[in-house]
Amino acid sequence: MEQEYLDLAQRIINEGTKREDRTGTGTKSVFGHQMRFDLQKGFPLLTTKRVFFKLIKSELLWFLKGDTNIRFLLENNNHIWDEWAFERYVKSEDYTGPDMTNFGLRVQEDEEFKKVYDVEMNKFREKVLSDDDFSEKHGSLGNVYGAQWRAWETKEGGFIDQIQDVIDSIKTKPYSRRHIVSAWNPEEVPTMALPPCHTLFQFYVDGNKLSCQLYQRSADVFLGVPFNIASYALLTHLIAQETGLEVGEFVHTLGDAHLYLNHMDQINEQLSRDIREFPQLELNPDKSIFDFEMDDIKIKNYNPHKSIKAPIAV
Repeated sequence: MEQEYLDLAQRIINEGTKREDRTGTGTKSVFGHQMRFDLQKGFPLLTTKRVFFKLIKSELLWFLKGDTNIRFLLENNNHIWDEWAFERYVKSEDYTGPDMTNFGLRVQEDEEFKKVYDVEMNKFREKVLSDDDFSEKHGSLGNVYGAQWRAWETKEGGFIDQIQDVIDSIKTKPYSRRHIVSAWNPEEVPTMALPPCHTLFQFYVDGNKLSCQLYQRSADVFLGVPFNIASYALLTHLIAQETGLEVGEFVHTLGDAHLYLNHMDQINEQLSRDIREFPQLELNPDKSIFDFEMDDIKIKNYNPHKSIKAPIAV
């Protein structure tokens, strides 16, 4: 199954079009691609490079809590959203430190600037963790995934819990074609630190198996997609357990699938490696999806190649 991911990366290298992008980094991109993962054959945590599962499960639990503040992530040593919150902070009137304009590109090109950036970022993290008022104001990312999944605001002023609704729907009307959760709320997109990349997912019941298909509008194939595959595979397992079903497939449908131009060496290194067997997932069978903690989710027999570092485009 991992070969599907590697084939996508090779397709972008061979067929992709060079494009300018919002971050100024530049990409090679293809439009429209689909991968399928049989979750009965192992948990799709890539083995051609180490993918840090602790980050995946802490982020997913953060979504499921309806949380949109990075404090929970920082408490779990998860820094994958730090840059987005920091970007909002340095653009605010409250920030009085050194100029951080275009810090995403500058940290890659200027060693002296990177030292300054690291100091400012660490101060920001520490203040989010220690100062409640600062955290509430500057740790927030706007109404990103968790808010849309658990508390989509209606025009009447109420809220829709899409996760609870889809669980109820799977239990009561398993063959419905409406088992859908959307993170793309056009009214709130302008206020989000990052508009949802994984925008909509749908569940499908076939006998006693639950499958999930994700539509992802924008897919950073080297850094982001390995996390997205594992995250939605984990979500499928959690929803399946909650509804008394076995897992089926995870189907990953991509819109703009791209490799950043500064990730080419890294993806070529990954493509040169052999595929190993996928690990197994273990969930606490006695917990509800809404009560899971980090220790209730474990991976067994994960034996990947070493990690490959690459810069994130902000």
